[in-house]
Amino acid sequence: MTDDFAGLVAAVVSTCSVGGTAGLPERAVYSASKGAVLALTRAMAADHLREGIRVNCVNPGTADTPWVQRLLESADDPAAERAALDARQPRGRLVTADEVADAVAYLAGPRAGSPTGTALAVDGGMQNLRLRPE
Repeated sequence: MTDDFAGLVAAVVSTCSVGGTAGLPERAVYSASKGAVLALTRAMAADHLREGIRVNCVNPGTADTPWVQRLLESADDPAAERAALDARQPRGRLVTADEVADAVAYLAGPRAGSPTGTALAVDGGMQNLRLRPE
């Protein structure tokens, strides 16, 4: 690093997915692509750490987005599909877009000076929790 770049800290934040870390049925291609994002994140973090560049990713779970809303609306019974989708989530609800955005802002910002090569799960527990049905 030259003096021109002394103290420069950059951050790259990619969007991965719980699909890159957990086996999801009927999501082989999607999961493979997100697994590649995770591997790329870690490799780039190793390659660029000494340049002052932090590289991380967020791993959202199922997020309540317009795309998901369109899928639900196209179902035969949108209310039942939404209830089933919510029931699969450990927190009993989908992740919000704001929750994902807040995680990205944290990893990109100055308060996250140490994380690099990190995959931050923003998934309401989908990746790591196995709860019994109520």
